[in-house]
Amino acid sequence: MKRFAALLFAALISSLAMSGPSLAAEPQAGRDYKAIDPPLATGKGKIEVIEFFSYGCSHCNDFNPVIGQWAAMLPKDVSFRRVPVSFNRPEWARLSRIYFALEAIGDLAKLDAAVFRAIHQERVVFRTDEAVISWAAGKGVDGKKFADAMAAFSMKSMVLRADQDATAARISGVPALVVDGKFLINNEAAANYGELLKLADSIIAKARQERKGK
Repeated sequence: MKRFAALLFAALISSLAMSGPSLAAEPQAGRDYKAIDPPLATGKGKIEVIEFFSYGCSHCNDFNPVIGQWAAMLPKDVSFRRVPVSFNRPEWARLSRIYFALEAIGDLAKLDAAVFRAIHQERVVFRTDEAVISWAAGKGVDGKKFADAMAAFSMKSMVLRADQDATAARISGVPALVVDGKFLINNEAAANYGELLKLADSIIAKARQERKGK
């Protein structure tokens, strides 16, 4: 009887192991993602993954190195873009401007992690643009170029557009991942960041399949 029970248990485990990948490959609306209707505008070429985030978000700080490694390994038909959001909070709007300004002058890769570290580990408070510019200059960035980028006429519209996209995708918190402009991944469907990115992989596969079906 004990031998029979052991064999039955082994068969059950084997069955679950075989069924796991197929279940993971079939993300379900409502459980794993929410459909965005109308979809966000995306390029016609690659499948775009957008990470909505803020430097002020502690979860985004934890997620940043993990998603960075994941994004570096994406297939050739997938692109990755980050969008800083403010949720209409003035202090977060300044953080959005930091991101766009660093991107504009080509120093984002150099200081991206440093901004997170300054806020969450070093407890630097960016209460004014002058404080931000002084901090960036201390990190080796051209202070004038950075200040000009922060004050650029287009900066306000870039921050506004980012928040409008977040609103259109019905994002209530960050980090948030949107795939192909159509699928907002449900963070609650994953127990940790690794599982969240596995879910993102399965939804990318879904988007790829849907494109082939057109």
